Amino acid sequence: MRATPGGARPVAPGANAGVPRPAPFDERSLAAAVRALTRADGVLAGIVRRHGPPPLWPRRPGFRTLARMILEQQVSLDSALSLFRRLDRTLDGGLNARPLGALGAARAETTLRGLGVTRQKARYLAVLAERVATAPRWLASLAARRDDEAAAALTALPGIGPWTAHVYLLFALRRRDVWPSGDLAIHIALGEALGRRGPLARAEADRHAARWVPHRAAAARILWHGYLRDRGRS
Repeated sequence: MRATPGGARPVAPGANAGVPRPAPFDERSLAAAVRALTRADGVLAGIVRRHGPPPLWPRRPGFRTLARMILEQQVSLDSALSLFRRLDRTLDGGLNARPLGALGAARAETTLRGLGVTRQKARYLAVLAERVATAPRWLASLAARRDDEAAAALTALPGIGPWTAHVYLLFALRRRDVWPSGDLAIHIALGEALGRRGPLARAEADRHAARWVPHRAAAARILWHGYLRDRGRS
C-alpha cells in the first residue's frame, strides 16, 4: 500500500457537530459498507469481483503506530518496516514515547539520526515522542473527537500532514468516512479501474470519492486492495 502524502479533503467546521460518532469500523461494519458500495458503484464492484472484499488492516492506536506512519512517508512500506524494527531493537526501551521523550527533543533527534533516520523524520519523531511522553492521554483522547478535530490535532505537530493524519484515522481509529486525499496508490488504482492511462489527479479523485460518502473509508480499502492484488501483493 504505497502512498504519497498529500492534502486531505477538508471537513467544514461544525459539519458533524452534535452528531454521535459511529463506533469504529470492525469486520462486520466494513463488510456492510462494501456491500452498499458494490450495489451502488460498478467501478468498485468490479474490483471486489476480481479480488474479493478488502481487509480491515487495523493498527493499534498510539505512538508506535503513528511513528511508523511517519517512517512510511515517501518510502516503500517494506523499507519503513525494516527501519522501524531496527529502531525498536536498538533504542534503549524500544521505539516508545516515554524513553525517547525522556531524552529531550534535541538528544532524541541526534540519537535517531545516528540510527539511520533522516534529519526531518528524526525531528518529527523526537517532537512527537516528547508530546506523547508529557501528555500520555493526548493520543487516546483523539478517539472521542470528530474526524476534523482529530485530524487538526494531529496536523498541529511537525511532520504530520493531512495524509498521515487521515491514514491514522483510517487504520488506528478506524473511522468510516475518511478519505486519504493525495494517496498515490489510490489514484493509480482508480485511474486503472476507470480505464485511464495514468493516475487520477487529486482533485478529480476527490470529486469521484464524493459519491461514496458515507463509506469512503471502505472505498479506499477496496482501491488499496485492488492495487496490491493487481501487483501480486497481499
